[in-house]
Amino acid sequence: MRLEGKAALITGGGEGIGRATALLFAKEGAKVGIMGRTKAKLDQVVKESGGPGGITAFEGDVSSEADAKRVVEDFYKKYGRIDILFNNAGILEGGTVVTTEMDVWDRTIDINVKGVFLMSKFAVPLMAKHGGGSIINNSSVLGIVGMENCVAYTASKGAVRQITRSMALDHAKENIRVNSICPGYIKTKMDVEFMGNPPDAEEQLDKIAAGMIPLVRRAEPVEVGHAVLYLASDDSKYVTGSDLVIDGGWTTL
Repeated sequence: MRLEGKAALITGGGEGIGRATALLFAKEGAKVGIMGRTKAKLDQVVKESGGPGGITAFEGDVSSEADAKRVVEDFYKKYGRIDILFNNAGILEGGTVVTTEMDVWDRTIDINVKGVFLMSKFAVPLMAKHGGGSIINNSSVLGIVGMENCVAYTASKGAVRQITRSMALDHAKENIRVNSICPGYIKTKMDVEFMGNPPDAEEQLDKIAAGMIPLVRRAEPVEVGHAVLYLASDDSKYVTGSDLVIDGGWTTL
């Protein structure tokens, strides 16, 4: 088991990539905490866990300083350490610089960028206290390339990549590694909701992927989870400040 004895906190852990990663981490021996705004979703993931590490739910909003501080402190009190932080929580809402409403811009930056800042702010000192750890920030291929009609999202994901670089430099001497992942088309509800939830959304997304992805398909969330596992484990102990692109070849075109 690659994470035996480790304690890992995952934001946005109630569904999608966060859920898949939490279940994988538990199977790999980690004691896992999942944070999210919807208790019912978190509780369902806890029920699904069959791994030796186990999963605990922590309700909270990453964009709230009080919630971020409370969850990190509660997690630390429960497990006595924090070895891994996966800043996964994020939202996607459409719009150009002209059509994006201010509340959409603020909400996107608050969750996607401020959330990474706040969770890391409170976790880093506790990681350092126990000799270091690994932080993985969920960016996106849209932090690398552009896309029409999602200016707030692309801005936020570009910011996550740069936060990752700065954190890697700031905390290397504390033995805290900081990397980002950049997923492409993944089978989560985010893209379906972005399309407006049409009844044939999955079929449309599969066609889009087939037309633009060299591997000709979308990824399963657990495939991203395995990439996060690599960055969380000692297999990547000499990797920091890097972007791990998981996009089926999208950004090579």
